[in-house]
Amino acid sequence: MKKILILLFLIPTLNFAQSRRELYIKAYKDIAIKEMKLYGIPASITLAQGILESGDGQSELAKKANNHFGIKCHDGWKGEKVYHDDDAKGECFRKYKNPDKSYRDHSIFLESRDRYNFLFKLNKRNYVKWAKGLRKAGYATDPKYADKLISIIERYELWKLDGSKKPLNKSREKKLSKKQVEIKVDSKSLYIVKKGDTLYSISKKQNISVSELIRLNNIKNNN
Repeated sequence: MKKILILLFLIPTLNFAQSRRELYIKAYKDIAIKEMKLYGIPASITLAQGILESGDGQSELAKKANNHFGIKCHDGWKGEKVYHDDDAKGECFRKYKNPDKSYRDHSIFLESRDRYNFLFKLNKRNYVKWAKGLRKAGYATDPKYADKLISIIERYELWKLDGSKKPLNKSREKKLSKKQVEIKVDSKSLYIVKKGDTLYSISKKQNISVSELIRLNNIKNNN
């Protein structure tokens, strides 16, 4: 009973968080598309970064400084500033008049720095390479930054904003070596065969009969 009550308590919270993200997407997707047309940065990437960096527009920086991308002051910044604890205490961040200015500065920030030059040679519909490139160039210190961007893009179908008709799905692909073999364990799932596996051991691990494994994979014998 206690577990049920906890779940019932969490459901409205999860729904609220999801609707808040959907509202963010609705509010800023057109700006992201506009920036893509002007600067060549995938709209899916820009919007996913805005979502992640601003916490769906609810972060302290987004609220008090309209800073949706966590861009720090850096040398040469002559605009308004705010101070916020990040990698270190009391770091200097840029402050904008409105979120639109933040989105524009994000485009200029990427375009004007040499370390991001290689990104603009990529196809703007390849959000996977852009996400990994941003991480490689040091946009964020989080080692899972690229994966998080890709997850947001695919979950909310932001790739459509880039003009794509289908997702790349590269984040879900399993890169197998030549020595690895996959075997079906049901109509949708695959199991990567490991050294020492037998049909019998796989059947026990996956709770499926040997005969069903043979049928699913068109195997002629038990070897």
